[in-house]
Parts: sequence; C-alpha cells; structure tokens
Amino acid sequence: MLDRLDTLDLHFQDRRHIIAAYLYPHADGVALIETGPGSTVPMLQARLAARGLTPADVSEVFLTHIHLDHAGAAGHLARHGATIYAHHVGLPHLSDPARLLASARRIYGDDMDALWGEMHPVPDDQLVALNDGDTVPLGGEPLTALDTPGHASHHMSFVLGDVCFTGDVGGVRMPEERHVELPLAPPEIDLDAWRESLAALRAAADRHGLTHLAPTHFGLYDDLPAHFERLEAAIETADDWAARKLPGWDDGDEALQDAVTQWMRSRASDHGVDGDAWGRYERANPSWMAALGLRRYWTTQTA
Repeated sequence: MLDRLDTLDLHFQDRRHIIAAYLYPHADGVALIETGPGSTVPMLQARLAARGLTPADVSEVFLTHIHLDHAGAAGHLARHGATIYAHHVGLPHLSDPARLLASARRIYGDDMDALWGEMHPVPDDQLVALNDGDTVPLGGEPLTALDTPGHASHHMSFVLGDVCFTGDVGGVRMPEERHVELPLAPPEIDLDAWRESLAALRAAADRHGLTHLAPTHFGLYDDLPAHFERLEAAIETADDWAARKLPGWDDGDEALQDAVTQWMRSRASDHGVDGDAWGRYERANPSWMAALGLRRYWTTQTA
C-alpha cells in the first residue's frame, strides 16, 4: 500500500513540511486524504499535474475534520466531481461554511484571506457522512473511519492498509524530528476525549497491524510506540500546565500568549528541536492559537 501512497507537500505560506495531503490512486479512482486550505489550491493542482492528474481525477476526498487547513479546498474538488467524506457532525459546515468562515475571521482578522483563501460549499449530494467504524472500499482496499475527538468533536482518523491518517489528533511532528506537539486551537479542545482517542489509536495499531502514522502536519512515521508515548506525554503536560498556570490568571491575553510560547518552545528544545525546525512547528501549530485553545479548555472544564 505504501508504494501507492504519495505525500503532497502543499507549501503553505511558501514553506515546506507544514500541511500535507495524501494521494492514493486505486483500481476505481484516486482518493485524497485532506485537501489543505483554499490558499494552497494552486499548489495542489501543480502536485496533481506533476503526477499526470487533474482535480477531475480525484474521485474521493476524506477529511479528518473541517478546520480550514484540512478541509478548505474540499468545495473546489467537489466542483470537479469528487465525493467528500467527513464526520457526520461536520457535514453541515461543508454544505454551508458561512458560520465556520465567520468564526475563523474573528480569530484571523485581516490575515484571513491570505492565510486560508476561499472555501466553496459542497453540494449535499456529494457529501457522505461517516460514523465510527464505517468502511469505504477503495479498489480492493477498505478505508476504515475512526471517531477520534479531542482536537475537535468531529475529528476522525482513517486506517488504510497499514497506515493511519491521524489529522491533528495524532499530534504535530516535523520530518526528522521526534518532538510531538498538541495542536490546541479553539474552540473544542477536550483532553479527556484526546486520551480516549489515543487509546483508540493504539488499539487500531494492534488490530490492523499498523506500520505508519500520517499526521497532516507532517509526513509518515514508523515509530508508532514511541510516537504514542510522546503524544501521551504532550497531553499530560498540557493538562498539568493549564492546571498550574490558568487558575486566577489575570495578566491579560498577551502575557498568556507569551507564557504559552515560552512553555511550548522549552518543550521542543528539550526534544532537540532547533530554531529552523521550531519555525515549522510554529507555522503548523501557532503558540498564540494554543494559548486561546488552552484558555477556552480550562474555562470550560472549570465552569
């Protein structure tokens, strides 16, 4: 299966190894796991063209969740005929992304369009709802959907052959690095659910004989036990940091963002991440965004 799987680097913001889409040609068509944002559609088209393909050749798109860096170009591919598969809870936002886009614009402000580009709606008759355990045949190989909340309530991971596409719930990791970060973007961070999803990923690894993980940020990794251990440590460290620092925090948003950045960079440095690699982690998983997500998580947990 690995010999047919292709990692497409979408060069988000003209940087390598930030956002991936995964291409899987099969006997009945061409599947794409993740699409990247609307802003990277030209690069996606170039990557397809380099392989003798056009957007019209993509028959299925599987989205781990509907955040713009993962699903923003889904409507573009739907316009060319692709069927879009996603968690049943996320489907309404693909059919009508107005609320999703309004929420994102409140966060990104004037940077919204440059970062994420345009997101087109997906026609209802091209949307397929997925539930935990659903399978979709891709040629002779079944793709299995796993319900894996934690980063988002509507997050799914996908098992195809001996590879698991983990979206954001499997963490953020850069090529040639061992450091695993938690993507903590608001508004739905739930560390208890994340722990359960990690258990589900470990169980799936045993059940399916997985040999590789494929997080959207970024690439293929074959050290599953070690990766899962680092992911577990990241979950526990985030929960501990929030419990120690956030109760009674009254120093303001900017100070919180500085504190989270310092904490995240210190963890990365402890794992051997140098300045250039840290820049890639920061672009894939901005620490200022993690500050917003952690604060919302803690407020929700203690409400």
